[in-house]
Amino acid sequence: MDCYIWTSMTLGISANATFAENATTEASSNNDLGDDLVGLRKIEDGSVVSNIHTAKWRVFTDKAREFFQQGKLDEAEKLFLSAIQEAKEGFGEQDPHVASACNNLAEFYRVKRAFDKAEPLYLEAINILEESFGPDDVRVGVAAHNLGQFYLGQKKLEEARVKYERALKIKRRVLGYGHSECSDTMFHLGVVLYLQGKERDAEVLIKDSIRMLEEGGEGESSVCIRRLRYLSQIYMKSHQVAEAEMVQRKILHVMELSKGWNSLATVIAAESLALTLLASGNTKDSKDLLERCLNARKDLLPSDHIQIGANLLHLARVAMLDCGRHKMLDVSKAEAELDMAKNHLHNSIRIARECLRKVSKQKDKLKRYSEPGDSRKEGQAALAILLQSLNTLSSVELEKQELQKIQEGNINLEAQEALLQCISAYKEFVSERSIADTPEIKNEYLSCLKRAQNLLGHKIH
Repeated sequence: MDCYIWTSMTLGISANATFAENATTEASSNNDLGDDLVGLRKIEDGSVVSNIHTAKWRVFTDKAREFFQQGKLDEAEKLFLSAIQEAKEGFGEQDPHVASACNNLAEFYRVKRAFDKAEPLYLEAINILEESFGPDDVRVGVAAHNLGQFYLGQKKLEEARVKYERALKIKRRVLGYGHSECSDTMFHLGVVLYLQGKERDAEVLIKDSIRMLEEGGEGESSVCIRRLRYLSQIYMKSHQVAEAEMVQRKILHVMELSKGWNSLATVIAAESLALTLLASGNTKDSKDLLERCLNARKDLLPSDHIQIGANLLHLARVAMLDCGRHKMLDVSKAEAELDMAKNHLHNSIRIARECLRKVSKQKDKLKRYSEPGDSRKEGQAALAILLQSLNTLSSVELEKQELQKIQEGNINLEAQEALLQCISAYKEFVSERSIADTPEIKNEYLSCLKRAQNLLGHKIH
């Protein structure tokens, strides 16, 4: 979701493509997971002399980019191929221009997921650079990083690790430990190690990469923010909630200073912190942040936007936790929290249903003309929120039954109705409306189904 700059030539098919500007180069410090700058960039060493062939190569490359941005992939591919041919004819098979042109076409094929075509081009680029400049030249390090990106994108983790380690070794030797290029490769190597289960080593590398950005004056950059987010996710998955909270507070502080609360980016950062606080049991601060997020979203978004529905669902869950705190000491307060949760959930359900209705209408209109990619994602998000809200509503009704000391033998009709609506919504939108299933949606449906079976005492077909 965090894909941006011509590091990312977004066509709807990818947000991670970049192309070389010159054969003698260094990678940009903006390289990041989800925002991969893997094209070769210029190092001012005068090793490549401009001539008519360079001009033609640039024209072909620039025009190919333009076609790519326009979605004219066949035309773009032809021009990238022409750029390689021009470089070979004008400078020779092993010239650095050829390496740069090969890297460009490799990136193009990576975006198209034509991996079998991309890998030989990456390898050819590295071989040419090694022959031209030696195995320890920084340009070889950049090319090795690019190939590491390629392998990481395919989850070929061991191959990616080897390439990143080589790239980092070269960059440290040539550029120095504190260079932003080292920070970049260090982060990606950390990601690979984390995915390989080497969490402690990964954490050290990722924290070092962030520290290097901060010391270089890039602590407020989008790249640094993304890396901080990734670090907080690592902490949450390993149940280091206090560490995750510290990182998320830092993110929110930066966003408040740089963008203010008139930005959805700040709202999302605040919401992430609120959910972490909720996980740690700090319902007061979590509620305060979520209410501020809700007010900001109401100012920035349409009243029926699904983000508002999700925000209300989070607030309902906070109220449920507060109910649990109060019910042993003050039943009236506990009931008030349940009423608040129920109100939030009814609004969340209403918004989610309205969003699904709009998505269904939009899909009918778009079906004849194009692939409704954005509406598909919106529909999935809305259905997930709807199922979660209905499931949570059933919990509210059962909790209210317990507070009111109603006999357990009596079936709670409101809870039953919420669960049956959850099951019905899944069948309606996944089966009949063709909203693609996701693990989150499936898990929520199965949870509703199991709870309904337990409540009603028989299987539901």
